[in-house]
Amino acid sequence: MDLTVPEYAYMFGFLQADGHLEQGVGQKGKLAVEINARDIDLLREFQKLTPYNSSITERTRSTNFADTHHSATWSLCSLEARTTINELGLPYGRKSKTIAPPRGEFSHGDYLRGVIDADGSVGYTSKGFPFISLTTASTAIGSYLCFQAGKVTGTERSLKRNARDDIYNILYMNESAQKLAAHLYYEDCLSLERKKTAADSLSSWVRPAGMKVAPERRRWAAYEDRVLLRLNSDTAAAQELGRTAKSCYIRLWRLRTGQVPMPAER
Repeated sequence: MDLTVPEYAYMFGFLQADGHLEQGVGQKGKLAVEINARDIDLLREFQKLTPYNSSITERTRSTNFADTHHSATWSLCSLEARTTINELGLPYGRKSKTIAPPRGEFSHGDYLRGVIDADGSVGYTSKGFPFISLTTASTAIGSYLCFQAGKVTGTERSLKRNARDDIYNILYMNESAQKLAAHLYYEDCLSLERKKTAADSLSSWVRPAGMKVAPERRRWAAYEDRVLLRLNSDTAAAQELGRTAKSCYIRLWRLRTGQVPMPAER
């Protein structure tokens, strides 16, 4: 798994963010990644890239977001493959705070696209402004995004965890989002097709006449709406999202009354 190869760098970033490495008794264990079944083609690409036997299965279950959720899971049991993945930087067991960019040479943009495809969002806010965001518990990953995106966009971001659960929510908007999307989602790159389509669409945005270039105000992103609906509490959401309780109350009311659209499932 040569991480200087774009496809492997992307795959490893995605697995770090959305995969799970399980260690069993003796040499037993499994690498698994579960995603929405609509994205099953990406798992098939992972299967093609992997010279070991693996399987893709599908299931339907209930979740907090939907009565029926159709998912697909790619599973790989080879000890040799798991050892390689582990040595590259995917820990066994819980890993949300401990993952970090690979040591040594790797394709930076492709790796970062994998992380964002797994744990980020790309698209437009409810008011029509382009954005790219990442939600992560890892300080190393958050710092890496801020550093790489800063080089591409010239926009500086400081890391600050949410008070409630120590999660970083990193957001780029407008021209910064356009530059970052163009850099990460280049033609024919390996990616989630729907996020590639969303990233490509950002290039068509033009700053409205008279709209000043000013410090960006924080717009509501889809992942924030999902947190708000999950918690169903303006005070709890305010702590988790780093917003005021009043803004969370108003946003929740607008979501519940249909004044703004419900967020799409990630």
